[in-house]
Amino acid sequence: MVEKYTLMISEKPDAMKRIAEALAEGKSLKRKENEKAVAYYEFKRDGKRHVTVCAVGHLFNLDPVDKGKGWNYPVFKAEWKPSFSVRKQSEFSKKYFEVVEQMAKNANDYIVCTDFDTEGSVIGFNVLKFICGVEDGKRMKFSTLTKDELIDSYKTMSKHLDFGQIESGLTRHQLDWLWGINLTRALTLALKNSAQKGFAILSSGRVQSPTLAILYEKELEIRKFKPTPFWELQLHVKIDGMEIIAQYEKEKLWEKEEADKILQVCKGKGAKVKDIKKRQYKQSPPVPFNTTDLLAEAYAIFKLSPTQTMSIAESLYQAGYISYPRSSSQKLPPSINYGKILNALATLPQYKKFAEQLLKKGNLIPNEGTREDPAHPAVYATWEVPDIKKLNSYQKKIYDLIVRRTLAVFADEATRESNTVSLDLNGHIFLIVGKRTIELGWMEIYEPYLAIEELILPELKIGQAVKVLKLEELTKETEPPGRYSQGSVLKELENRNLGTKATRAEILQTLYDRKYIIGKSIQVTKLGEAVVKSLKEYSPRIISEDLTKKFEEEMDQIFNGKKKREEVVEEAKETLTDILKEFKENEQKIGKKLLEGLVESREQERHIGTCPNCKTGELKILRSRFSGKFFVGCSSYFRCSKCGFTRTACKCICEICGQPKGKCKCSWKDKKWNPSCQTGYPLPGGARIQSTGKICEKCNTPIIQVWRKGRRPFRMCLSTTCETKKDWGKKKSVKKVKK
Repeated sequence: MVEKYTLMISEKPDAMKRIAEALAEGKSLKRKENEKAVAYYEFKRDGKRHVTVCAVGHLFNLDPVDKGKGWNYPVFKAEWKPSFSVRKQSEFSKKYFEVVEQMAKNANDYIVCTDFDTEGSVIGFNVLKFICGVEDGKRMKFSTLTKDELIDSYKTMSKHLDFGQIESGLTRHQLDWLWGINLTRALTLALKNSAQKGFAILSSGRVQSPTLAILYEKELEIRKFKPTPFWELQLHVKIDGMEIIAQYEKEKLWEKEEADKILQVCKGKGAKVKDIKKRQYKQSPPVPFNTTDLLAEAYAIFKLSPTQTMSIAESLYQAGYISYPRSSSQKLPPSINYGKILNALATLPQYKKFAEQLLKKGNLIPNEGTREDPAHPAVYATWEVPDIKKLNSYQKKIYDLIVRRTLAVFADEATRESNTVSLDLNGHIFLIVGKRTIELGWMEIYEPYLAIEELILPELKIGQAVKVLKLEELTKETEPPGRYSQGSVLKELENRNLGTKATRAEILQTLYDRKYIIGKSIQVTKLGEAVVKSLKEYSPRIISEDLTKKFEEEMDQIFNGKKKREEVVEEAKETLTDILKEFKENEQKIGKKLLEGLVESREQERHIGTCPNCKTGELKILRSRFSGKFFVGCSSYFRCSKCGFTRTACKCICEICGQPKGKCKCSWKDKKWNPSCQTGYPLPGGARIQSTGKICEKCNTPIIQVWRKGRRPFRMCLSTTCETKKDWGKKKSVKKVKK
């Protein structure tokens, strides 16, 4: 008779290993592999055999029931199928699926120990339902993968699954699937039916489209902005050998006549100190990181995209070094054991001083924000500390950021002083504002990530004369509103309650992947603009924030047991039916606008800059008809140097047949094409190229950004002989060391 055991379902291989190592008693832990070298673990706990397997994310995905009917819409019938049979990119999950399937055969008890959120709960539930054949089990809840917390989580696990999260998560999956597949098909078919040649997949989604609309709103705001001129007056003075600029008391003067008049009456006059006002103020420590704050801060400091930061944070969490990185909370409860964490961080040399100072305070109280999350606390560094040398460069950055934030929230307030000096210049007041830090407090810990403004002024007395160096009038213009960055747009989505902490970064990345947006300072492409404009005109509910929020609220009600999943899904189908009917009626008009946007967007992508040689042509990304490789060439290559017409309209007489070259059928190679400009540059193979709008100072050619899958992007100028490339390809000399 085969011995029965408890089957534990984890979410990732690293989590599976840590759970097994934490819970195994004595020397009972055994690592095993199936025939495809996929690991699982066996161990004993409380005298009972346990087997731990992992799901590597979603082992099941929704798939249309009637696939044989081709691409059409609306499509409402879907079923859960193994991910490897639904999506090509999930083929790797098949071998993990087989291990779970194999180990489920002799299990008689089940524990779900996936991440405690809606996604993790759906992953665990689907494994139990579709592989194990049961719809309930025990549930572990933890926010870190530290040994202590995993043992405690095992001891206090729930006897039943968290059905509130499961039902809410299943609803989200169904709604996102319904919106995604139907709207993506609708947009793509509208484009396909309008295009004579060429094709592109145009995606849309329940949160994706409103997000794109928000970005386009900002784009319009920038375009509509009209700069207003204003004037500034600056007084340059010398105090104790230090040159300082004093600003006129009215920061902006909107009439030039007023600025000129003040300049006239003050020119050549002496200045005296009229007043001195000193004010001390406190600056509170930062609040702990929630997911959005962490992603925004990492982008602002390291320029890491939200998806990059989330991937790095996930690796640190899986290793046990930080808490669960997907949390809305800005609070750190005492249950995480502040003292234990600080004592552990004190073992790392770079944090020893700060941790020991905090421990001396005795009573540790974190400065907390207002946001809460019922599932997890804020993101913090755990008491399991890494060997810093073994972390890669990205992990070191994110770990240091999280550790310093964790320490800083317990530190004292910083004390700052502002010193405002008023200078009288012939009856007109100019101001100098000095700033200095009196007590660093938390700033000492978080100093690498702060830009502290300091201007320490010499001691002055009222009535003291000040040497005037010059008085100048500056002409300026008001600036347009700034674009969203990848960090600020995530905060905007959070404030508007669009998407979740787990999905916002993915939604943003999808917009980049679909080429709806470009740039670190986010700019909507012509294609993205066409999508928003066509939907706004003909099917506005697709980009409606209110509709998206409505379903978000209903999913919260499902979580709290106030609504049923079936009720919300049926309502979504009815809404989508109306939307798609409206879309179908306007499909041709929408398709026409999308096609125009696609053509403009592709042209925008190809543009690199002005030709540095002929100065009139435009450098574009072109494809060789002979080799098939991409290169950058001047648009004037397609214009005849003799008659000035394009290739297809060339008026020059062909030497072979005597007809105009633009009309004759002779080979261009034989009839000798004479281009206006032959400027061309090779491009790196297998890469995505993007213009930066900048010019190399050395060779005067445009600088491009080069993106290769799995590699770090880099910038380069187009010239192959530029002196900036003289060391490219050279190997560094390596000294041989005797063993």
